[in-house]
Amino acid sequence: MLMFVATEIMFFSGLISAFVIGKSNAIGGWPPPGQPRLPVEETALNTAALLASGVVLFLANRAFKNDAPNTKRLLAISIALGGFFVLFQGAEWVALIGEGLTLTSGQLGGFFYLLVGAHALHVVAGFIILLYTYRRLSHHELDRFTFWPAQIFWYFVVGVWPILYWQVYL
Repeated sequence: MLMFVATEIMFFSGLISAFVIGKSNAIGGWPPPGQPRLPVEETALNTAALLASGVVLFLANRAFKNDAPNTKRLLAISIALGGFFVLFQGAEWVALIGEGLTLTSGQLGGFFYLLVGAHALHVVAGFIILLYTYRRLSHHELDRFTFWPAQIFWYFVVGVWPILYWQVYL
């Protein structure tokens, strides 16, 4: 799992590097003139939900290690916060497309959907993994060898988002 996450770090590093280079070479400043404004404040709230999901997953892990009865509830809260993030990102995309920001509308649209879309795919994958983990926990089939990789992947997804938010939205 660590090797997989290392490759994912390289993948996102490449995407972010390309974005930074494109942004620094933009003629007329960044964001390019005539492009819709990204919803910075609204996405900050969404960022807080994703970060909270990571914190709650950490608490779920501690509860799991101590065989505490609130493990299931904490894992469910973490999953719900991740689901909120996905739904909010989807609503944001619909609104931005409605304002004319598309994959082909210019450099901002191309980079935005590439970076945020790649992250969204990882969030959805992590969400599915956490749902599977919850199912295993509900059937008393979860062990630390199953829970650990799910956590590592989710922490990666949570950890890369503030970097993307800072680069793309701010």
